[in-house]
Amino acid sequence: MRNIPAILMIFIFIFTLLLDSYILWDIVSYCRRRKKLCICVHVAISILFLGLVIAIACWHGDSESRSIIPLMWMLYVYASVYVPKLIYCICSGIGRLFKSIRKGRKINYGIYIGAPVSLIVFIFMWWGTLFTRNEIVVENVNIVSDKVPSAFDGYRIVQFSDAHVGTWGNDTAFVSRLVDRINSMKPELIVFTGDIVNRETSEMEPFLRILSRLHARDGVYSVLGNHDYGDYMEWQFASERDSNNALMAMWQKQIGWNLMNNDRKYITHNGDSIVLIGIENWGEPPFHQYGRLTDAYPLCRDSVYNLNDERFKILLSHNPEHWNREVSKITNVDLTLSGHTHAMQMAFDIFGYEWSPSKWRYPQWKGLYERENENGDTTRLYVNIGCGEVGIPARFGIAYPELTQITLKRK
Repeated sequence: MRNIPAILMIFIFIFTLLLDSYILWDIVSYCRRRKKLCICVHVAISILFLGLVIAIACWHGDSESRSIIPLMWMLYVYASVYVPKLIYCICSGIGRLFKSIRKGRKINYGIYIGAPVSLIVFIFMWWGTLFTRNEIVVENVNIVSDKVPSAFDGYRIVQFSDAHVGTWGNDTAFVSRLVDRINSMKPELIVFTGDIVNRETSEMEPFLRILSRLHARDGVYSVLGNHDYGDYMEWQFASERDSNNALMAMWQKQIGWNLMNNDRKYITHNGDSIVLIGIENWGEPPFHQYGRLTDAYPLCRDSVYNLNDERFKILLSHNPEHWNREVSKITNVDLTLSGHTHAMQMAFDIFGYEWSPSKWRYPQWKGLYERENENGDTTRLYVNIGCGEVGIPARFGIAYPELTQITLKRK
């Protein structure tokens, strides 16, 4: 991991000083009881957090394999305190402005708004860390199509995605609960749609035994996400990255997963079959482009097997933009399963309307989508918002860790 840029740390240091100085001004101006005690407590806490800022600034990444978990938690603790402080200062500042305009007013009502709002934000942030990120939710989805073979009517698939096990370090409790929950659903097929790690394959090691417990009658199939290639590391030699990626393939095989790198598999029951297609990460910039759909299944209409044949096809592709930009336009693939968005780990249900900042980046960010291609064929996409976190150890609102139970039904 690279060092945090010096100019950014200088900004954070000045930002911290300004916020704490303003709050000290408010304490001196408005505190009537135990003013000295309030000042002493505030100054002590401010010094403590300035020390935290210095610790963050001194963090360095001489060893690329060094865990980033301590840095992640230091940044989150800082943000959970200074985001509410910023909100308080904005409210108080507006209150001071109105007070100066209306000179007869003696009370700064901004502090009475800012204090409870900032407290609510603080609680909201830690609720997302302590509770929301640990509450596994199962979404049930029915896919009805006349292309579903009779033998697959009622066929159950469980999808999970974006585990990012490196965020948990060596703590295997959540992943163990996740595996137990999947197995309890008794799926006939389990699929994982990418991003098992954050930066490097070694993060998987504490979880190998647990992940190997996943069991389904027709197996566990997986594809890679943008985090699974070691592209977020600065390798000294290209061979190190190659070894990292070879280890990823070896460990997935070792735990009984079938890694699909631009490949296909026919799932057969009682003479009927469906096609499972898995491609490497299809990334729009700045993500690398590894996925090649036509290598996994030909597009040529002259072939007996092609992307527009009448077989029921399920595609595993990590990035939903692949469906948006290519799959839904040139193929009749019946169902694409993706992840990647995380719903930016923040989503809200506002009177039945689901909203997330990920809508600004991805037109398809959560749930089931349908579209007709140029030939009138219906193609579907399901976006799983993941079960892990990256960047911050929290999920907010209704962005719970997700498992998706997909049931195929013959129309």
